[in-house]
Amino acid sequence: MKRLKGMRVIMGIFQKIKNMFSEQKKDNIDKETGEIKSDVQEAKNKAQSLKTYSQQEGQEQIKTARTKKQKKQQEKDYENNQENSNTKNETEASDVSIYEKGLEKSRTGFVSRLSALTNKYKIANDDYFDELEEILIMADIGVKTVTSFIERLKKRIKNEKIDTPEVLREIIIDELFIIYVNEDVLVNKINFNPNGPTVVLFVGVNGVGKTTTIAKLAKKYKDEGKKILLVGADTFRAGAVAQLNDWSKKIGVSFFGKQEATDPASVVYDALDKAKQEDYDLVLIDTAGRLQNKINLMKELEKINKVIANQIENGPHETLLVIDSTTGQNGISQAKSFKEITNITGIVLTKLDGTAKGGIVLAIKEEVNIPVKFIGFGESAKDLQPFDIEKYIYGLFKDF
Repeated sequence: MKRLKGMRVIMGIFQKIKNMFSEQKKDNIDKETGEIKSDVQEAKNKAQSLKTYSQQEGQEQIKTARTKKQKKQQEKDYENNQENSNTKNETEASDVSIYEKGLEKSRTGFVSRLSALTNKYKIANDDYFDELEEILIMADIGVKTVTSFIERLKKRIKNEKIDTPEVLREIIIDELFIIYVNEDVLVNKINFNPNGPTVVLFVGVNGVGKTTTIAKLAKKYKDEGKKILLVGADTFRAGAVAQLNDWSKKIGVSFFGKQEATDPASVVYDALDKAKQEDYDLVLIDTAGRLQNKINLMKELEKINKVIANQIENGPHETLLVIDSTTGQNGISQAKSFKEITNITGIVLTKLDGTAKGGIVLAIKEEVNIPVKFIGFGESAKDLQPFDIEKYIYGLFKDF
């Protein structure tokens, strides 16, 4: 019994020792587990910190990159704007130079006489105005325009109490500008059709440079990216159709024409069919200029206009009258006659470099109230310019 009891005591001691080790082991495990958890949490925190830092750094890098890109784009835009501005200024200067050179003949005689008149008189009396009137009429400004101008000039002199010709220099230029503008909105561009081909009809007597003008405008708009079709509807003048066809080949645009003596309206009809099917932007139509047979010409143009209106919405969009400026007052008579025949929307004045009477520009606007849209100074394509009254006045009075 005693022995059994001793064994139980020993077993109890062993159990206590075992429990003690188990508790210690558990404590150690818990401690180690706690440490591991702490290490894991710390690692997570570091990872999160690194991630946050990485994101912040990445955002900063993106922001910096964007800023650099924006700055680079701004610098590029500035350079482009400067380049465009320089190009525009160079073009502007080139255009002014063309006006100066083209009006040299007119300016040489006209301005020298005006300057001599200014030096001759100390007071703007009746004799001064008589001579001024004569000089202006000789420059082909036209009797009606000159009469109106002199009246305006005298009235302004009276109101502003001016009596010396020297002071009148700027007023003369100013009043001629006002007479031309006449509070109108001046448009020197083609009225383009937003819904299909734009149709421009060209009229004018033979020999004024009509075919050459069509070719120059075709070149201008081709260079601007337009798809051009030239139409030879002057089927009565020998060689007119072939001449326009030759121009189309030289400048690289399309042409439509038929044999001579064909009905012009039928040529126009088929040409417009082609223009619509092949998506042409601009159709330039040459017509006959037999003004001596006004009735037949009127009927022909009426028929052509009717065909165009039926084929193309709001067509023709422009009817341009081409006038040789060297013909002077005869050119104004042509404008009046063609205005009776058809609806003229604008005038093209050619060969202005070959005349000493550049005043026709002012007279033609006053006489027929049709704006000059283009003006020709020479043979090359760039010598045909959109008309600018300010450049014209400057070119005409540059040395005054």
